[in-house]
Amino acid sequence: MRTEKEMYDLILDIAQKDERIRAVYMNGSRTNPIAPKDIFQDFDIVYVVTETASFIKDEKWINTFGDLLMIQEPDKNDKLVGIDMELDNSYGYLMLFTDGNRIDLHIETREAMIERYTKDKLTIPLLDKDNILPNIAAPTDMDYLVKRPTEPLFISCCNDFWWCLQNVGKGIWRDELPYAKQMFESVIRVRLDEMVSWWIGIKHDFQVSTGKMGKYLKKYLPESFWVLYKETYSDYHYNNFWNSIFVTCELFRTLAQDVAEHLMFTYPIEDDKKMTEFLKHVKQLPVDALGIY
Repeated sequence: MRTEKEMYDLILDIAQKDERIRAVYMNGSRTNPIAPKDIFQDFDIVYVVTETASFIKDEKWINTFGDLLMIQEPDKNDKLVGIDMELDNSYGYLMLFTDGNRIDLHIETREAMIERYTKDKLTIPLLDKDNILPNIAAPTDMDYLVKRPTEPLFISCCNDFWWCLQNVGKGIWRDELPYAKQMFESVIRVRLDEMVSWWIGIKHDFQVSTGKMGKYLKKYLPESFWVLYKETYSDYHYNNFWNSIFVTCELFRTLAQDVAEHLMFTYPIEDDKKMTEFLKHVKQLPVDALGIY
């Protein structure tokens, strides 16, 4: 596997030799001084170019980065399915190489760079041939820190969590596994993770990030809560699924009440009690029932 230095040298050497490339900058986890470092970290690179058309036309130019295991070109894929894409301003290549390295490379014109460069605070300039990159502060993850919720946001989260659980129960009773699973993972887990993040934020004065898709939750949750969180995942067996649902309710309830107490919000305990009893009832409901009650 090529080293980090070898990759940086390659990325900059290609840019130095190509007159179409006028500047290079990087964003992503490698610019975050507190992000964990490991062998799977991508190189999130942007080439600021004079134009994009010649790069897009020459499909082989990216081979200079190494032997590809696989590539994805999101803009090309979107265009193939009929989405109107403005490729004159930017284009992306997601490249995984046979040595395990990955580069997420975007090419963009100077005009596109001006619009985007300062919006991501995790940005580091690597090369600037014409002094076109705007001045930027040292990289910081402040935009990714857990944000303190307002009471309406807290109430909305709780309401959506408890309301949508009846959809999960309905899906299980109907033996509609894909619906029930997707409702749980796409809606309920999103609300659970939101509450978990707020709880973690409170414990750390809202100066931490729980990471993309909650990847750092294990780092910040006490072991007892992490054990419960792991149990919110289940397999396709409905009994196990039901068990995970009630564990999810327990964890959400515990954390939400703590968040409400610290932030002086009102936790909707009646919604909690009534929906919990409803779910217990649906769990025992015969498959040939003619009525819910």
